[in-house]
Amino acid sequence: MSAEPNPRSGDCRNKTYSRVRTVLLSRAAAIAVAALAAGPLGFAAGAIGLTGPTAALAAEQATPSGFADLVAKVKPAVISVRVKIEEKSSAENEAIPHSSPFYRFFFGPNGEPRQQNVITGEGSGFFISPDGYAVTNNHVVDHAKTVQVTTDDGSIYTAKVVGTDPKTDLALLKVDADKQFAYVQFADQRPRVGDWVIAVGNPFGLGGTVTAGIVSASGREIGSSPYDDYLQIDAPINKGNSGGPAFNMSGKVIGVNSAIVSPSGGSVGIGFDIPAVTAKRVIDELKQKGYVTRGWLGVQVQPVTAAIADSLGLKKAAGALVDQPEPNSPAAKAGVKAGDVITEVNGAPIKDARALAQQIARSAPGSSAKVTILRDGKTQTIALTLATMPKEQQEANAQPQQKQEPNAERHLGMSLAPAQDVEGSGKEGVVVLDVDPNGPAAQNGMQTGDVILDVSGKAVQTPSQVREAINQTRSQGRRSVLMRVKSPQGTRYVAIPVAQG
Repeated sequence: MSAEPNPRSGDCRNKTYSRVRTVLLSRAAAIAVAALAAGPLGFAAGAIGLTGPTAALAAEQATPSGFADLVAKVKPAVISVRVKIEEKSSAENEAIPHSSPFYRFFFGPNGEPRQQNVITGEGSGFFISPDGYAVTNNHVVDHAKTVQVTTDDGSIYTAKVVGTDPKTDLALLKVDADKQFAYVQFADQRPRVGDWVIAVGNPFGLGGTVTAGIVSASGREIGSSPYDDYLQIDAPINKGNSGGPAFNMSGKVIGVNSAIVSPSGGSVGIGFDIPAVTAKRVIDELKQKGYVTRGWLGVQVQPVTAAIADSLGLKKAAGALVDQPEPNSPAAKAGVKAGDVITEVNGAPIKDARALAQQIARSAPGSSAKVTILRDGKTQTIALTLATMPKEQQEANAQPQQKQEPNAERHLGMSLAPAQDVEGSGKEGVVVLDVDPNGPAAQNGMQTGDVILDVSGKAVQTPSQVREAINQTRSQGRRSVLMRVKSPQGTRYVAIPVAQG
């Protein structure tokens, strides 16, 4: 059966990406045979103005002799992965949401329970050591009761899951056998856009399938996690290729096939690979401990938009704006404050909030870090020690209750009142009682129930203080006012345009 993951949650669900589905390449539902038409590879020397012996030499150097030797070298290390999904009781099944990739395994189109005892799925993988350690995707083995792998020569082995990392969609398997396995190694450097790449895997159950293409792009974000940093390749990959390797021309693994963009579930030449530099680091930790730990700074951040940059007096929109340091976090203990813009970590520029998450996650817990921030127009560097990332905390579901509108004023398309006068809104800040859907506040993300904590860095308790801060922003010639806003989802900054007058 075929499960189609949602990169937002790290499991096998549907994901809309550029108006088509991003499909994690997991369990194949049926066997499909594809006929691939092979065309000539390389470049015509005459097209760049070369003639005679020079043209012949250029053509010989530019046109690859084929991939057969490379395939013969790496293909024995690639495996097909077959899993049986852990069965659940009827009571457990009733709790499966409609959005779950496993819903259709247990329930029919009308919601009636399916009478099915065994659920199987297929993916790909590859050995990384002669003693039987192998890599695949987390979503291939997620909820697996048993795992079997088939090698290139048709031998079948039972494998155990050593560890998984849902955040990067990687898993480490171990096959115990009285033999040495063919294996491949991760590349040490990231490939360049335009480099050749071949993918080997088990699409639609057709094990040992080889396709070729190039690296189409690098650093892609598809919404699967804060650590998205995918390679994009155009070597055709399909369902069942999940967890399989993508090789460079030296036979080194440059990426682990994980997802595709497709309107139909089949390949359209846009595939996403977990880079080898990421996979190697994660797999090494899974091998040592069975799980992955990441460095933790402890800040809620958001990107610096052009409007936010203008409101802060920044020359360009770059960095990560701190919404709120988390209590007792390394950032809070070191003095990082709300409103700080993080521009560098250990000398590495921070382009946006995602870049900050990736940079911190690459650092080991307990390691030292130098965080460069911009505060009140001045740059300073703060030294701190990263902690271990805690487990995700559940967010409170309580919503502020709307009551009457005492002393409310209209500003920027909002109706405001002191939070302490509105039940359930807390004692700090100014609560938004109503938002004009056509006003600048609504157009920039403000919602009813939001609590404005400060405006332009100044704490506010009344609507009049909000107006005063806005007027001061106007007098400084700035086109936007920056507000720190609290909602049930957390604390964030919102930049709202203000009219000059």
